[in-house]
Amino acid sequence: MVVGILLIVLALLVLIVIAVLVYIFKTQRQLVNLDELCKNAMGQIAVQLNSRWDAVLALAQTAAKYAKHESETLVNTINARKQVQVNTAEEVMRQQGELSQVMGRLMAIGEAYPDLKANELFLKAQEGVNNYEENVRMSRMVYNDTATKMNRMVRQWPSSFVASMLNFRERSYLTVDEEKKTNYPNLDEAYGK
Repeated sequence: MVVGILLIVLALLVLIVIAVLVYIFKTQRQLVNLDELCKNAMGQIAVQLNSRWDAVLALAQTAAKYAKHESETLVNTINARKQVQVNTAEEVMRQQGELSQVMGRLMAIGEAYPDLKANELFLKAQEGVNNYEENVRMSRMVYNDTATKMNRMVRQWPSSFVASMLNFRERSYLTVDEEKKTNYPNLDEAYGK
């Protein structure tokens, strides 16, 4: 009788150990999958940012025909900045800020030279920049969605135990620059609401 009870207890312990090992294995696979999806999304952002730098470079080269000195400076700046690799959310945010600065300078050149603003190549390059910006925006959304799933797995119990045991960490989110948000026009004021 005692031997029978010991065998039942031993069998239950073995089942519990097997269930825990299966859970750890399954959770590890989910964490690796989410980690790879985050890396892939960041890679997509890097590709889109690089393509956007190329489009901005084309815009600056088109502007060089009208404003040689200002455009040469921008071309050199663009060539230097587009070589930087993007692997973290912080690097993406920095690249976005630099792209915005360069685009602001290019738009100022466009405003100063009406012939440039009407140039077909300049308009096509501008359209390309806008298309790549939309692609970056979509890639950022995919990254943030994936980072949310990863962060949930890393923070929620019991998967947090497995994540910490296997050195999985939370991912940073890509955010909007708060300073730029405050510079948006207040539509309520514009329409007298």
